[in-house]
Parts: sequence; C-alpha cells; structure tokens
Amino acid sequence: MSIRGTSLLVKRAIDVTASAFGLLFLAPLILLVAIAIRLESPGPVLFRQRRVGKEGRAFTCYKFRSMWQGAEEQAEQLTDFNETRGITFKMRNDPRLTRVGRLIRRTSIDELPQLYNILRGEMSLVGPRPPLPSEVERYEDWHRKRLEVAPGLTCLWQVMGRSLLPFDEMVMLDIYYIENWSLGLDFRILLRTIPTVIFGTGAY
Repeated sequence: MSIRGTSLLVKRAIDVTASAFGLLFLAPLILLVAIAIRLESPGPVLFRQRRVGKEGRAFTCYKFRSMWQGAEEQAEQLTDFNETRGITFKMRNDPRLTRVGRLIRRTSIDELPQLYNILRGEMSLVGPRPPLPSEVERYEDWHRKRLEVAPGLTCLWQVMGRSLLPFDEMVMLDIYYIENWSLGLDFRILLRTIPTVIFGTGAY
C-alpha cells in the first residue's frame, strides 16, 4: 500500500495526535534534559540543523544539543575516524560529545525535540531518517527514492542494526518500507523501537 490519499491522511492524523501527546507527557523529562545541558556546557539547549525532507524540501530539524559548542567546525578533522560504510558519518567515541550528550545519544533522548517537527508536518513518527544536504548531494539516483516520503523519528533500519549497517543497506530498507508501507508496519516498527532505544542497540 502506498502512502498517499486516505492512507496519508490517516498517517498524518496519528502523527499529530501522538506528537502532541508525546510533547505534553514528556514535558518533565524534556525540562530536566534542558536543565542538564545548560548546566554542563555553554551554548543553546537545542541544536538546529538543516535537513532534507519529503521531495527534497529542506527544513530545520531540532535535537537536544549533545556536543560542545562549535563541534560542527571540527567535523572535517574527524573524517578518517568514520566507522560507517557509505556517505554518513558515525563515530563511537566522538570527542565532541559532552557527558550529558553521550547519555542522551545512547538513549535517543536527543531526538525528542523532533516531535515538534512531526507536529509541524515536516516529519512523521516512522519514515526514512532525514539526511543532511551534503549527504543528498552525494546520493546516487536510486538513493533518492527515500526522499519520496516524509522523514521519520524512527525507521526500519533503526530497529535492524542502526549505525551498524552500511549506508546502502539502510537505503534498501528505506525503499522496502516505502514500497510495502502499511499502518501495521508502522506499528511494528514503533514497537521494536522501544527495546532498541532501551538497550541502545547500534547507537553511537
């Protein structure tokens, strides 16, 4: 079943309801994390970054700041330490992470502000993770199929290995999700996300 028409409306209704409830229910945790970030290191609580969404439209993606201020400027110096195969950058012991940042990365708490992106319609609960513009510039033609739907807070490859998977395999799983989408598939991915987050499987 493709994600369009009535299916898209139902998916969007679930996204709005769940993200609004999540922001309300998780407000105490969000506040505690914000205070911890502010107390540990100077800089904003939220990290704003341009990402690419559905049909290649750019938007501002929100996360809790998990790194020291100015960390993005150091990215090129760490290129040789990339531990993933493909165009994405992942590093287990990234020296730019703060102590609080390492914890919220490990538990995916740093992604909670993206509930606001979902509420705004820029993201969905489930869908391919939103790439950086610099990553999209390096896409092969077949990679671009993952941009046909709204990016998600969680996705199929996040519950099947996360950062342990090579990039091309991540994209193949995204395409499988798009071509075989159903509300049931979304529900199964959300359920499998819970233990993945709790145990930190493949997170770094």
